[in-house]
Amino acid sequence: MGTWSHEPFGNDDANDWAYDLEGSSDLSIVEQALDDALEAEDYLEAPEGANAVAAVEVLAKLLGKGTQSDAYTEKIDEWIKTVNEQPSTALLEKAKRVLERVSAEDSELHDLWSEVGNKEWAASIDVLKAAIS
Repeated sequence: MGTWSHEPFGNDDANDWAYDLEGSSDLSIVEQALDDALEAEDYLEAPEGANAVAAVEVLAKLLGKGTQSDAYTEKIDEWIKTVNEQPSTALLEKAKRVLERVSAEDSELHDLWSEVGNKEWAASIDVLKAAIS
């Protein structure tokens, strides 16, 4: 897992996904990442989970409640300045379901973070839940 932090953009998958936002001016790419995670059959693989968590962070930032601000989120912060849309209630509800999904036992992210005994990731998911609530 190309991961260096428990934060939403603390991994290669999320940072690669962030480049997909370039050139878009709406939340369709964010919603697609959420849908991909929710539509996963049986087991949610880490890349889809990481992208979905990053998408939730984007929504939190749009609400002015982002949980990560560093060099890894600079491109996201710049993109947010170009978006003239706020997340709908339905999209925020979907984001909450995604956070439940990535935290479940049938999620590779849950498994990977549990294996290393790192509780910071679970705590960061809880902070993200609060940010979009």
